Amino acid sequence: MTPSGETFDIFLERVRNLVTDWLRPAEAQVEEQDEVPEHLVDRMRNLGLFGLSIPTEYGGLDFNMEQEARILFEMGRTSPSFRATFGTNVGIGSQGIILAGTDQQKAYWLPKIACGEILTSFALTEAEAGSDPGNVQTRAVREGDGYRLNGTKIYITNADKAELFTVMARTSDAPGARGISAFLVPRDLPGVRVGMPEKKMGQRGTAIADIHFEDALVPAANLLGEEGQGFKIAMRILDRSRLHIAALCVGISERLIADSVAHAANRHQFGKPLAEHQMIQAMIADCKTETLAARALVLETARQRDAGTDVTLESSAAKLFASEMVGRVADRAVQIYGGAGYVAGPGIERFYRDVRPLRIYEGTSQIQQIVIARETVKRGG
Repeated sequence: MTPSGETFDIFLERVRNLVTDWLRPAEAQVEEQDEVPEHLVDRMRNLGLFGLSIPTEYGGLDFNMEQEARILFEMGRTSPSFRATFGTNVGIGSQGIILAGTDQQKAYWLPKIACGEILTSFALTEAEAGSDPGNVQTRAVREGDGYRLNGTKIYITNADKAELFTVMARTSDAPGARGISAFLVPRDLPGVRVGMPEKKMGQRGTAIADIHFEDALVPAANLLGEEGQGFKIAMRILDRSRLHIAALCVGISERLIADSVAHAANRHQFGKPLAEHQMIQAMIADCKTETLAARALVLETARQRDAGTDVTLESSAAKLFASEMVGRVADRAVQIYGGAGYVAGPGIERFYRDVRPLRIYEGTSQIQQIVIARETVKRGG
């Protein structure tokens, strides 16, 4: 039950109605203006989407991973920029606090995150530390009752609007990941500067930007966990967020299939609907089969995670398969639409661009392959 007494199925129907009645009609506006309208942010906030995964004692909905995945299936049926608006609050921007935060950190930050009062962000990536997070060069040097933070993070989602960053920084000269610690860094801390948002290929309406730390003095109380635990915290966060992204990919694929089928049924070539041509049918069949497989993988992995099972391998497998799958589905959708899929009107070309980064963030496909192979060997098969 949600705090308002609704069953989950009723809540899911409300999400579905939000997508159909409010978000999908605004997709072209978001693309044109590169901004999600505030009244739509308010609707997502009022529905509780900013607190999906946060415990009810801090004002969240405390949904489990399977429930979150089912919500993401619905949110995937519209522009991924809407999901990105609250996605960091649900995942990478809050999970570190939930996993490793002190009682004081949880009590102060989580209620603000859950209600959408503030946006959060996760600052790990650097110029030389993206796929290789153990090479983080941002440093946090102990100074009195705090840490002096210096360095630059790049391509940080929602950095332009976030008011709290979970920052990975090196606190010792221990090699690789062993010297990395995690910090909660407020945006208004002196010495924190956010750069201009990058111009991107797709996903307009959500921004990525650099964050510069220039002698920022972070209170020791803002250390997340213990010194040297930052990498472990980051990997636990990413295990969960990879599954979150995989579920989003499934929802987007379902939207693309529905649109492609509708187009193929209505457009005629050689005297009959496109949907009756075997070549088109083959593409539709491949899209549907791969999407069903991805959906099943996401749900099974979510259920295992909810049962307390280590799903590092399975989360990476779900993210790898689903993100690669939705890229193929988007490509086939453009092919089914033909010329109409290449122009802006129907929105297929927008999705073609929007799904491309899903194979990069939360770990590239190649990193997922490394994780899957490593975990498979560790498990003995």
